[in-house]
Amino acid sequence: MELEKVFPRGVLRPELFIGVVASVSARSVGVNLSEAGRVSGSHFSGARYGRGEVGEFVLIEGQQGLLLGRIAEVKLRESERRSLTRDFAGNAELDALGSIQLLGSVAMDSLRITAGVDVYPRLGDRIYAAPHQLIAMLPRLMESADTEASPVVLSLGTIDATHESPVTVKPEKLFGRHCAILGATGGGKSWTTAKIIEECLKFNSKLILIDATGEYRDFSGEHVVHCHLGDPLKKAQNSIASSLPPTSFIESDFIALFEPSGKVQGPKLRAAIQSLRLASLQPDLATGGVIIKANKEKKPFNDAMNAHAALVNDPCQAFDVSLLPTQIVNECVQDYGDAKWKGIHEAEVGYCSSLITRINGVLRSQTMSFVFDGRGAPALTDKLSAFIWSKDSKGRLLRIDLSAVSYEFNAREIVVNVIGRFLLREARRGRFSDRPVVVLVDEAHNFLGRHVGTEDYQSKLDAFEIIAKEGRKYGLTICLASQRPRDITEGVLSQIGTLIVHRLTNDKDREVVERACGEIDRAASAFLPNLLPGEAAIIGTDFPIPLTIRVTPPTVRPLSDGPSFQKCWATTSNSPQQ
Repeated sequence: MELEKVFPRGVLRPELFIGVVASVSARSVGVNLSEAGRVSGSHFSGARYGRGEVGEFVLIEGQQGLLLGRIAEVKLRESERRSLTRDFAGNAELDALGSIQLLGSVAMDSLRITAGVDVYPRLGDRIYAAPHQLIAMLPRLMESADTEASPVVLSLGTIDATHESPVTVKPEKLFGRHCAILGATGGGKSWTTAKIIEECLKFNSKLILIDATGEYRDFSGEHVVHCHLGDPLKKAQNSIASSLPPTSFIESDFIALFEPSGKVQGPKLRAAIQSLRLASLQPDLATGGVIIKANKEKKPFNDAMNAHAALVNDPCQAFDVSLLPTQIVNECVQDYGDAKWKGIHEAEVGYCSSLITRINGVLRSQTMSFVFDGRGAPALTDKLSAFIWSKDSKGRLLRIDLSAVSYEFNAREIVVNVIGRFLLREARRGRFSDRPVVVLVDEAHNFLGRHVGTEDYQSKLDAFEIIAKEGRKYGLTICLASQRPRDITEGVLSQIGTLIVHRLTNDKDREVVERACGEIDRAASAFLPNLLPGEAAIIGTDFPIPLTIRVTPPTVRPLSDGPSFQKCWATTSNSPQQ
């Protein structure tokens, strides 16, 4: 009934006729374009139609059904090519040819669209431009017939420049199998991210935004909570300074931070961590929190290690990180297999001196002060827990500002991985079963699939890769925003169900998109380098037919503009300064 209201006279309109089928192959249809000789398109029902322009969606009226296609090429026969000159004013008799990429089949009764071709057209079948309203309804028309109407839909953009044909998408289709927003710099990726957040905030959503650059700080309202690590140059209003306690880190994180090298530093660091864990579990063995081994009996230490073996070897077990330099020195003892350790091994202390220096540098660094010198700031993990457990509608977006976290010591990558691991642990405990959570990661290529540390002791930052593989069943999904798809591992991209792809000019980036989503082929990806700023192609498992939309500008626009040279370099005098 609703479709009858939208298309009271059907979807094949004589006013939108563009030509007839001239050739048929397995993947495309050739068409004689009767309107291509006109110098401009035509307007129908308040919208402009090219009626023979590359990128235009068309409907092919077959004898047994309708097919949906997209014009991929328009050309003239060689004999008429020279008739086009600078004085060309249009010629309705021009013998133009077009190539149409076949996308899907359209049910005649319900207009339900499925990917693939049911029945190929025959020569002479008529072809019409597809109404913009029909293309805007593609996400709905590609759903199964028994899908119930949903009150929760996200309005992302429109098909045409006049914004008369809005495109709405269900959050299940957008986030259900994870989402990625990809595009080169200036393509509109940040605007799309902001628009999605804006639409989600209209509903009782749960979003966690990892803001790498601070460009989303203008989001405000009772539904938004801002917190930051470090001291950002520009903070959001009411942003809360937070700490990330060392207890959130595991052994591999510390190894990545401290980067031990060689055959001595790594074992000594691991031994020191185990000793400090034992000291916290059995304080009577320690002096000032440190276990002193020089000239001490081995048996009490070994008995305690055996008694607490499970916790001592647990990479998540907490210990006092500030005592690591002292404990490493106490691990460097002479051991000849006797019942007692001998004195300090000065050579080993010398081998570990660079490691000790680096650990002290990290512990005292301003870069990591929010970890090792929180000074009473609330823990980010507590903020995340409170946000997750909140049942009211006020907490819909938690934004974590990382713009003040330096790349020194691989701090930013490790911190993001720690956040991801915490969320994964909460998901496995069933925290998101009643209210799904979407984690948006900006500049995701800087964090995902990274290996940090030296060659001997390298750590893989794989928290979000694991979320991509198993988070869905726990109600935890991710939305990645990146300008370099080729830097995101295939293990992550292969799990992404929906891609919103802006302009991509790099061949390797487009190849990554093609591999990640088999529904798009080279004919469809050929349009990606030429998308305008703000245009995007929606592709994915739930979008087997790529749909190009104009993203509606968000009300709260990200602060991603570059410096204003005209404003900053302008002078009051045209004469050069002396």
